[in-house]
Amino acid sequence: MKYKLLILDVDGTLLNNSNEISRRNLSALLKVQQTGVRVVLASGRPTYGLLPLAKTLELGNYGGYLISYNGCQLISAQDGRVLFERRISPELLPYLERKAGENQFALFTYHDDCLITNRPDNGHIQREATLNGLKMVYEEHFSTAIDFTPCKCMLVSDDDDALTKLEDHWKRRMAGTFDAFRSEPYFLETVPCGVDKANTVGVLLDLLKVPREEIMAIGDGVCDVTMIQLAGMGVAMGHSQDSVKRCADYVTAPGVEDGVAQAIEKLILAEVHPSEVPLDQLNIQARYSLMGNLGIQYTYASRDRIEATMPVDQRTRQPFGILHGGASLALAETVAGLGSMLICLPDEIVVGMQVSGNHISSAHEGDTVRAVGTIVHQGRSSHVWNVDIFTSTNKLVSSVRVVNSVMKKK
Repeated sequence: MKYKLLILDVDGTLLNNSNEISRRNLSALLKVQQTGVRVVLASGRPTYGLLPLAKTLELGNYGGYLISYNGCQLISAQDGRVLFERRISPELLPYLERKAGENQFALFTYHDDCLITNRPDNGHIQREATLNGLKMVYEEHFSTAIDFTPCKCMLVSDDDDALTKLEDHWKRRMAGTFDAFRSEPYFLETVPCGVDKANTVGVLLDLLKVPREEIMAIGDGVCDVTMIQLAGMGVAMGHSQDSVKRCADYVTAPGVEDGVAQAIEKLILAEVHPSEVPLDQLNIQARYSLMGNLGIQYTYASRDRIEATMPVDQRTRQPFGILHGGASLALAETVAGLGSMLICLPDEIVVGMQVSGNHISSAHEGDTVRAVGTIVHQGRSSHVWNVDIFTSTNKLVSSVRVVNSVMKKK
């Protein structure tokens, strides 16, 4: 596998104009994780705001990570551990509050599932709270009310000239104390000195012992440029500014055309070979699915043959001790499903359409049956698999025909 990590910006990259993960992006990301590539969400959002996206993408099942606050935190999606963290010095808070007051800027920060602000009536702040599912807390005396060390603070205004003037002033006079940059036309972010997405990606690479040549990063904004430049394959979205595109190795389609999925399909999935699919990881990741509940384990995969085993025990037997026919059909569908996934094109998805089986003999409790799936028809719109199920002594138990429908992603 050429790439071990896929780093994704969120807003403007992963999410569409409705702030949702499109069906095609979701399908591509689930499939790429099934091939062994870990996905990392790298965003300016707070950690709490990334958790629903991580759940949708099943990052916890596939060993993924979250980089939040534009690099201030690195979180394991599997167990929620904080692997790296940088925070603003509390001594800066009165100064930031004073500067906000002098310029009539709103001010806010994040804490767990809350957004704390001195201007809860500000529309931009209200949208930020809603976007991340945060409770808004009003504090008139902002700096004295903050009894924790924040990862970052945000100044908010629609006065572009005033924000730019303060940003330029801080870059000249406060270099080495904290960093300030515009993440939106109306947001001026303040973060610990030297923190950005690329530096935190570097921390993760050191932890995982992964070279930069084995990562792909996709983004659309100026805040993503260092991350794109760090990656072995840096990808800019088609709607990015020209300055961002010039820093990338590859420019994919815009977000409205599922640019993330198109990049994954072309640059990763098109290069996947069945022999490279990590079956041990698939088995671990499926432990909470039907496959895991029945004890099914993949044991072999190639383009035209898939094998898996299943125990005959209290989960799969009938009350009087022999293998349940329904469990045999589930085993057959599991085998055929992986087989079709491996041979379909990167921009295709596979949906089970029909399964029928002949049960020939019985398998008894305590045995382990083995399923051998071979493809008998590979068409443009359907795959047909024959799956034979044997006992441990090679006695044929069932012969199952599985038909999978192949559809283009939309």
